[in-house]
Amino acid sequence: MGFRRRQAVIAALTANAVRPVPGFRTGIPAFFAGWLTGELAPHLLTLTAADAAAHATGRRRDVAGLALAGASAAGLGYLISQSRRTGDDVEEALVEGIGVDYVEQLDAKPTPADLAIPWRRVARPFSMRDKSVRVVRDVTYSEFGKRGKLDLFLPPDEAISDAPVLVQVHGGGWTIGTKEQQGQQLMHHLAAKGWICVAINYRLSPRSAWPAHIVDVKRALAWVQENIAEYGGDPGYVAITGGSAGGHLCALAALTPNDPAWQPGFEDADTTVQCCVPHYGVYDMAGSTGMKSAVQLRDLFLAPRIFKTTWEADPEVFEQASPILRITPDAPDFFVLHGAFDTLVPVDQARMFVERLRAVGKRSVVYAELPGAQHAFDVFGSIRSAHVVRAIDRYLHWHWNGYRRESATPAR
Repeated sequence: MGFRRRQAVIAALTANAVRPVPGFRTGIPAFFAGWLTGELAPHLLTLTAADAAAHATGRRRDVAGLALAGASAAGLGYLISQSRRTGDDVEEALVEGIGVDYVEQLDAKPTPADLAIPWRRVARPFSMRDKSVRVVRDVTYSEFGKRGKLDLFLPPDEAISDAPVLVQVHGGGWTIGTKEQQGQQLMHHLAAKGWICVAINYRLSPRSAWPAHIVDVKRALAWVQENIAEYGGDPGYVAITGGSAGGHLCALAALTPNDPAWQPGFEDADTTVQCCVPHYGVYDMAGSTGMKSAVQLRDLFLAPRIFKTTWEADPEVFEQASPILRITPDAPDFFVLHGAFDTLVPVDQARMFVERLRAVGKRSVVYAELPGAQHAFDVFGSIRSAHVVRAIDRYLHWHWNGYRRESATPAR
């Protein structure tokens, strides 16, 4: 591929990341192109600059190609600047949602070094492990083979007890994905700081129709209640997180604790969680918001692939599976994150979900809408994901410390 053509491709990718191509049917290609370009903007900028410099020193200079390289460099620089501002965006969200003094309730205030961009890690975006963290792979929590396995991420200290617990639910459109593919950066980060993190598999469609997915999430929560103390965890404090389909499942699980309809054979198990941190989740499975994209998702994908029925034939199934329709005053605390440029799950879903949480629920709701962010912005190491991970760290420690204070206060 020649220099001009290479630069034309990068320019097109950059333009789509800066302003994604709209539309339901173009959402998937716009996502893949924009997601990778946006989160890997520093790497692409380096490659673009090196390619342009090498070409400019040659005998034949392609002015059009160099102009494209210059335009790409400007766009990539803008994307990098936008990602760097994520730190301020998430901090403003935390202050708005839980108060300006929330840092006073942390074990220690974050230092400038804690909030700085970890450039070494950003330079290696797919290297997210912390070698001090102990990992126990493929623990069985249900009878469904590899889909009934979970991984445990344990702190370096083997003498831990009563550690807070985070359950991670992977995404993948309810049809693909594994526990090894998502949440790795967050789980290693938290486990290194004393948390126990549990990454779960669950049954997938089209082989398994709904509600197998949420039943398995509930079954995993029941397993945590029964077994996590053996690993040093506190079954009384369980948070849950996930992205995309995992964001939907973790939100739904948080809003429907101990629902016997989704706990067949383990109806008496406690599946309550203390807080929920969904990323770019699907909150309207029934099209109840009236959003065209939600109705299209329901009729063109969810009905034939996931639910194996139609909205007309069984609307209650879709409504029961919609987190936005399951909000009650007893909803736990939420920290909702969504990208403003998400082409797979438009940000309006998150906005409406948060609006209803705040109107109906009695607990705190933090909402971070990330400018310029696509779907799956946290899957691998990037400037944006580093800021997001540390914001979730602060939120969860704030929440856990509040839980401990309440637990230590004698009942009157």
